[in-house]
Amino acid sequence: MAKVKTDKTPVDLLTAKQAKAEHARLAAEISQHDRHYYQQDRPSISDADYDALRARYDAIEERFPDLRTLESLSLKVGAAPSGKFKKVRHAVPMLSLDNAFAEQDVVDFVARIRRFLKLADDETIAFSAEPKIDGLSMSLRYENGALVTAATRGDGAEGEDVTANIRTLKDVPQRLKGKRVPAVCEVRGEVYMTKADFLKLNQRQQAAGEPIFANPRNSAAGSLRQKDPSVTAARPLGFFAYAWGQMSEMPADTQSGMIQWFETCGFKTNPLTKICRSTEELTAFHRKIEQGRSHLDYDIDGVVYKVDRLDWQERLGFVSRSPRWAIAHKFPAERATTVLKDIEIQVGRTGVLTPVAKLEPVGVGGVVVSNATLHNEDYIKGIGGGGEVLREGRDIRIGDTVIIQRAGDVIPQVVDVVVEKRLKDSEPYRFPTKCPCYLRTKVVREETATGEEGARARCSGEFACPYQKIEHLKLFASRRAFDIEGLGEKQIELFFEKEWVKEPADIFTLEARNKKIKLEEVEGYGETSVRNLFAAIEQRREISLDRFIFSLGIRHVGETTALALARGYGSWKAFHDACLKVAKDDEETIAEMDALDQIGDTVIASIKAYFGESHNRGIVERLTKEVKILDAEKPKTDSRVAGKTVVFTGALEKMTREEAKAMAERLGAKAAGSVSKKTDYVVAGPGAGSKLAEAKKHGVQVLTEDEWLKLIS
Repeated sequence: MAKVKTDKTPVDLLTAKQAKAEHARLAAEISQHDRHYYQQDRPSISDADYDALRARYDAIEERFPDLRTLESLSLKVGAAPSGKFKKVRHAVPMLSLDNAFAEQDVVDFVARIRRFLKLADDETIAFSAEPKIDGLSMSLRYENGALVTAATRGDGAEGEDVTANIRTLKDVPQRLKGKRVPAVCEVRGEVYMTKADFLKLNQRQQAAGEPIFANPRNSAAGSLRQKDPSVTAARPLGFFAYAWGQMSEMPADTQSGMIQWFETCGFKTNPLTKICRSTEELTAFHRKIEQGRSHLDYDIDGVVYKVDRLDWQERLGFVSRSPRWAIAHKFPAERATTVLKDIEIQVGRTGVLTPVAKLEPVGVGGVVVSNATLHNEDYIKGIGGGGEVLREGRDIRIGDTVIIQRAGDVIPQVVDVVVEKRLKDSEPYRFPTKCPCYLRTKVVREETATGEEGARARCSGEFACPYQKIEHLKLFASRRAFDIEGLGEKQIELFFEKEWVKEPADIFTLEARNKKIKLEEVEGYGETSVRNLFAAIEQRREISLDRFIFSLGIRHVGETTALALARGYGSWKAFHDACLKVAKDDEETIAEMDALDQIGDTVIASIKAYFGESHNRGIVERLTKEVKILDAEKPKTDSRVAGKTVVFTGALEKMTREEAKAMAERLGAKAAGSVSKKTDYVVAGPGAGSKLAEAKKHGVQVLTEDEWLKLIS
């Protein structure tokens, strides 16, 4: 288990180069923690730690908008399904919430809603406020009143089918009650376990010699995600309904009305839910819930506020991974003290060296903490690079007594060093100057776009470094890429060590070479497991374009960026041809790629560097001979602007720019940030400048705001 921290340098003082480096580092850390939380039900950091990382990440993107590409985590939710159960595609994505940590954040949230909806200062906004249950998010699909599917959140777009298990919960009706039940109805909520039942379960686990759970959230998730539904049935799980997905018709026109309707259908809803009509009422409700938190028999980690009117929710829409009309107001963190026993170095896929703190195990609110991420050399030295709360000049040394902090139920962050308890013979930690791999290649501090020294240290060995090669292969086989069952991190390490798999294409020729390898004779394998592995590999010879692009491991090309590129080019041939031209500095192709919404210089530079290397082109060429890459899905909506590219410019008068983009995307259009000859429409308001000139230059149709609204009506 690891721990993380944010950079001490305030975001408003970061240079563009520092921000770029910090943004990339945060993205890598947050993605790793998402996998621990959503796939393994074993969070690697505390909620407060995670929230601090997300808050800093979002703040950097707010100040430096060019860093917000389609790869941005602000456009993603959760992590890909674990592969343990059949996958279910959500008809309506299951998004997560933005967080508020202070009362001022709540004030800002309400103010943003007023600005977006253009409401007068004296117009009342009603909010539905409810405790934020710390459990496992669930979507229940009913057709003609009968439960047909239950799925976890997964990565927000695709979850795991746990229908057989969810049917064992007494709080989940098999058939909806009442006469106003829509033909299609998706009820969403949280599966949880009470504190009392959690203690009883751990007592039974301990008596049976089985592993005990760290907290109620983990126990609920672990109990639900059992292959044998009878195990789930034997464990006391509850369910609170509080949201919905696809609905063929809406039984109410307010959030609170929908909650009441859930009750009539037979669901349990949280009795503490309340309507608040001002910022003061919201924060007062938060304080009241926090004060009574210890008396509740279930874990909560904050309070959720939602705009009550559903027509306003629809207008507000979504920004990146979160709805504009809701926010989670989190509770403060808990603290404890322990000793830093050692510092180990890990090398990631891109060669970044990450120091990991090995801690004297300590319990914080029921969680045992033993590892923590120290981010980089600067953070250890106490000069920034990872934590907002570590005091200036307090370097971290082996043997130090450190203060750790947690919120919710998971692992904390190191927030300070107790210098008074420092050992007399302690010495400052010396960051390695050579990679720990057998090549012992030189470690260099990466350079930012402005030529300044970045915070991260990187192995200069690139693809020659075995650590980086292994990490690339792990990414390739991971669930977010080719998703090869039975080919996990340990198997990749074994196959690489024995030189059976040195690049992705080798995976698909493994079976043909097995007469020489004889994998079934390797410890841990047998005829059945080998047969299953080869079958799993064979099943993955066909892959979607976005997953294939992501699997290549191009720097700065994450899942959402890969999806944007796939949709933009449609086929592997079109994308591959464009990449080869970008590598040769073809200006027209670079301009076309740049015109894709949220694809900017950073992504294009990474694609150029990747396909500019003959080594990489060879890897791709050999791989494409082994697999079939499917064309990207075409927009399924039948609106008049589906599949069109639209650019908004100037001052819109009937809606904000954000609202206009959100509306266009709901209708299946692409809201681009720049104009090119492939742009279909430019919607220009008063004050339109260079983009309007570009539209005229390329002969793009220009619409007024009224003409646009008429087109999409």
